[in-house]
Amino acid sequence: MRNKKIFILTISAFAIALNIVLGTITSKLNITFLFLDTIGTILIASLYGPWYGAAVGSLSNILSPILSGNPKNIPFFLVNMAVGIIVGYIAKKYGFKLKTAIVTGLILAVVAPLIGSPIGVILYGGVVGSGQDILVTFMRNTGMKLFQAFFTTRLLENFIDKVVSCLLVAMIIPAIPNEYKILKSK
Repeated sequence: MRNKKIFILTISAFAIALNIVLGTITSKLNITFLFLDTIGTILIASLYGPWYGAAVGSLSNILSPILSGNPKNIPFFLVNMAVGIIVGYIAKKYGFKLKTAIVTGLILAVVAPLIGSPIGVILYGGVVGSGQDILVTFMRNTGMKLFQAFFTTRLLENFIDKVVSCLLVAMIIPAIPNEYKILKSK
């Protein structure tokens, strides 16, 4: 049992690094509507359950802002933590094949902005230093209220990002040997 825990913790460390690296790459390349910074969280949650997923998500979003010198993004760890919990429970109950991945991605696409939008609006006035700030400003100029503009922008981008991220993980899981999975595919 001890070896299995060490293995899971080691894989979790790689998943945290994966989240940080992919998130940094998409950010530096200014790829709109795609973050890929939850793939490691989704992978660990789908393989090992909600609490490992929550830990990977939380640590990713605490370490990444510190490493990038942008600590104002730390409060968004709540979003990635929720992603880990939701994916973990869904994978535990239904497995994580393509159909489940799509549905999970759609659920995450709504839940993530429900958690992240209040953080972005209350703490930062809706300006978080990303390319999406332009879209928020545009929507505000059309008459939308700040929360509505921020939430709508995040909803749109999460529909793409979370579904793509879940699908990528669902395609990776079959290649992982069963002895490395705690939650078996249903």
